[in-house]
Amino acid sequence: MKIGIGSDHAGFRYKQAIIAYLKEGGHEVVDFGTDSEEACDYPVFIRPVAVAVAKGEVERGIVLGGSGNGEAITANRVAGCRCALVFSEDTAKWGRMHNDANCISIGERTISEEFALKLVQIWLDTPFEGGRHVHRIHLIDHPEGG
Repeated sequence: MKIGIGSDHAGFRYKQAIIAYLKEGGHEVVDFGTDSEEACDYPVFIRPVAVAVAKGEVERGIVLGGSGNGEAITANRVAGCRCALVFSEDTAKWGRMHNDANCISIGERTISEEFALKLVQIWLDTPFEGGRHVHRIHLIDHPEGG
């Protein structure tokens, strides 16, 4: 799977660990930055991941920061990107099953690196459930009712 990834300085360490984990698992990774722990503005690195997901340039996206909140908000401002803030096994699983999340956001300051890798794998392995959720996804992507 081709996966885009981006972080700010507060998510940089986990971004590097996740890149190595994904490559070890046979995935192709597109790194949108940042390239260090030097302070930076997260939208500069998060928005390009979300755009790549929305355009189909990558199949999924992972964005990281300190809490993951601003990163999820930024990604969700891009139409066609559905980014779930994940911090538990259930949020990773339900983000895929119920929301067809094509992007996840992780806060480096909120969970351990080992647990972050576990959540990435759960999200990658979980299929979209479909059914009653299809109409809801349509309403997310088309709020005007179209």
